[in-house]
Order: sequence, then structure tokens, then C-alpha cells
Amino acid sequence: MKAPQDIILKPVITEQSMDNLQEGKYTFKVAKDATKSEIKKAVETLFGVEVAKVNTLNIKGKQKRLGRFVGTTASWKKAIVTLTADSKAIEFFEGMY
Repeated sequence: MKAPQDIILKPVITEQSMDNLQEGKYTFKVAKDATKSEIKKAVETLFGVEVAKVNTLNIKGKQKRLGRFVGTTASWKKAIVTLTADSKAIEFFEGMY
């Protein structure tokens, strides 16, 4: 079994993800091979909250150019975690919105 730090890689800080904080939804970049149940356990372990639901998206890498050379950025997986109504907020995101 993977450690929770290997599953949750970093938070995603965008305008849309900050708007979702009022609804109790937090967005994270996660390992590509992580399942919804592994993500749920990792968030509950790392932050001490109760997770109601996990939605995942596979984000395809974008095509980028540097002069005449063409390449792509890496593909990654995004998880949107919804907390239960009686759960406390994640302290990392406090004061960001």
C-alpha cells in the first residue's frame, strides 16, 4: 500500500477551485494510478477530515512549442474531494478565498 503522501501530490490552486471551497470541495493533483478509495483514505489521514465523495479526472497533457520543436506536457490526474457537512475545513486552504 502506498503512503498518503505518495497519493496526494499537491493542491490545485485555480480560480475555479477557490470558488468550490465554499461548497466544501477541495482539488488535488494525485498519483495517476490512485483509486477513489485510496484518495479518500489519504485525505482523511493527512488532514483529519471526513470525505463524502471523490470525483477524479484524467487531464491530458497540452501540446507546447519552443521555436520549431514540438512537445507535450505531462498528463496528470485531478481529484475533487467533497467533505461532509459536519467535517472541519482543511487548514491549508484557510485564508485563500
